[in-house]
Amino acid sequence: MKKIVMPLLIVVAGFGIAALLIATGPRLEPRAPEQLAPAVRTQQVQPETVTMTVSAHGTVKPRTETELVPEVSGRVTAVSDAMVSGGFFSKGQLLLSIEKLDYQSAVDQARAGLARAGSEHENAKKNYERLLDLQKKQLASNAQVDDAMNRFKIATASLAESRSRLLKAERDLERTSIYAPWDGRVRSERVDVGQFVSRGVAIASLYATDYAEVSLPVHDEELAFLDLDLGSGQAGNTGIPVTLSADFGGERAHWQGYIVRTEGELDPQTRMLNLIARVDAPYSSQAGQPPLAVGMFVSASITGHRFDDIVALPRPTLRGSQVLIVDQQQRLRFRPVEVLRVEGETAYIRSGLNRGDQVCLSPIDNVIDGMPVRPVPGVAEGQAQ
Repeated sequence: MKKIVMPLLIVVAGFGIAALLIATGPRLEPRAPEQLAPAVRTQQVQPETVTMTVSAHGTVKPRTETELVPEVSGRVTAVSDAMVSGGFFSKGQLLLSIEKLDYQSAVDQARAGLARAGSEHENAKKNYERLLDLQKKQLASNAQVDDAMNRFKIATASLAESRSRLLKAERDLERTSIYAPWDGRVRSERVDVGQFVSRGVAIASLYATDYAEVSLPVHDEELAFLDLDLGSGQAGNTGIPVTLSADFGGERAHWQGYIVRTEGELDPQTRMLNLIARVDAPYSSQAGQPPLAVGMFVSASITGHRFDDIVALPRPTLRGSQVLIVDQQQRLRFRPVEVLRVEGETAYIRSGLNRGDQVCLSPIDNVIDGMPVRPVPGVAEGQAQ
């Protein structure tokens, strides 16, 4: 009997002790789990003055290119050392000489013909004047006077014709020497000493080097940031500054120029307008500057308008026409803003933000207005990440 009762007593005693512990122990109050506010990076608003730039690309072209065409025919007697592909020449430099003998002979003949015509004209004039005087004395008939007047007119016409022949002969003689019309460079040439060249047949291709031009296509929306008179196609009074850049010799080179005009029309397909940039003395090598060679592909940064009180933010901070700011209670608030321009990864805000506002930079999904956040300390002021 004891073998049965003792185990039962032990079990009952165990339950009693457990009930006593439960009844006298501390009570647990249920609590909702604490929600941690997400950490966000912020940028303090600091309005500043911003100068807009417009980017474009283009190829360098000569401002003037022409074919060198002789105006007289003949054998080439001399060619300048500059008359090679890639050769440079100066304005007024002798490029080519054509044999002068035949043209000098034509000048001499024209001068002789002019002298003869001048003598005949003088004689005809004196004879006409003499017969007019005799007619007044009734010593010459009207027929004689008319005949003298006719010979005088013929002599006058012959004199004018002789002068014209002499001018043409002298001009042809001058054309046997071909001079450079401007500072330039030879693109290609097809002439050498002893070669016979024909009038009107091109012998070389030249282009000017006093300044170069670059055609830069710009989208019509970007034109609003440039000081352009679209009615006249002119670029202000002194041109719009532009910096051209290209890789040259393994390094990035830069050239300063200015926009001088626009091309005639907007491309209806691309909605782009070509701006013409000019760079003076593109082949000068001052201060180690490499030449801006014709045919080079360049990037352009065109200086535009200046805007005051502009806030530059990373592009991802924009949510349509709104941004998120962190208020003094460290809660997110939607703030409508006016966007001036979005360029690359930067958004320029014209209005809607106040100095000192904290703009949320971190991407957050499912944002609720008034949502608590924890601004991360130590983010540099104005840092755009």
